[in-house]
Amino acid sequence: MDPKDIPDDTLAEIPDAEVRHYRAIWISDIHLGTSGCKADFLLDFLRVNESDQLYLVGDIVDGWQLKRGWYWKQSHNDVVQKILRKARKGTKVTYIVGNHDEALREFLGMRFGEILIENEAVHELRDGRRLWVTHGDLFDGVIQYAKWLAYLGDTAYTVALKVNDHFNYLRHKMGMSYWSLSQYLKHRVKNAVSFITAFEEALTTEARRRGYDGVVCGHIHRPEIREIDGTLYCNDGDWVESLSALVETHEGELKLVYWPHRRFEKDLKAKKEAKAYAQPSTV
Repeated sequence: MDPKDIPDDTLAEIPDAEVRHYRAIWISDIHLGTSGCKADFLLDFLRVNESDQLYLVGDIVDGWQLKRGWYWKQSHNDVVQKILRKARKGTKVTYIVGNHDEALREFLGMRFGEILIENEAVHELRDGRRLWVTHGDLFDGVIQYAKWLAYLGDTAYTVALKVNDHFNYLRHKMGMSYWSLSQYLKHRVKNAVSFITAFEEALTTEARRRGYDGVVCGHIHRPEIREIDGTLYCNDGDWVESLSALVETHEGELKLVYWPHRRFEKDLKAKKEAKAYAQPSTV
């Protein structure tokens, strides 16, 4: 979905700083350790969205890029600390391993700072339906059978994101929300659309085979909630392009939440301006 086409009722309400609480939140494809990671947007989201369960659905840290060169901003560290703090305060946090953080598969079943590392998980919705939670890379033929092609594609993708960053810097200066060039191009290329459709069908077919009512995944950076042949397909998107999360409300409703603004940056600027305005005149 092109962020410009997102319905208004799915966008984060920027003026409202009230903390929202959900039964569960799913986020994936953060890609910490890359310049494309929108850690400041995610940190803003995490500050005002709490949940009983938090699923990190793979590619949280980008080991592929970190092998090529070290890149780690303070905002990336802040995201890690925020998630660890949520776990310490009682949120049940499960880290599902993806392909960019595949090195963590050596630690499946272990806990780090109250965060459980798993290859997959099962989430039971309020109405009793069971959702299989997996990153989705195991159903990507390129990842499984031609990893060198995946690395080549990852490099081209990184270049596209750098161009996108410059474009969005100008949008931000103009007071406009984030817009993804790579998403726009991806969803208009026939081969990419065919791949996405095949990926979604493969995951829902496997979910049915395993006896689940649906699947939650990430990997392809395309947020979606829909039924495929009677099986629920949910993709929570990413924090490089879509800036989105999947949530389950306390009423049991599944929703996609988009976060294309940095609320706290605006709040801080407003507070500074108000403080400056309130200063007594020395003239």
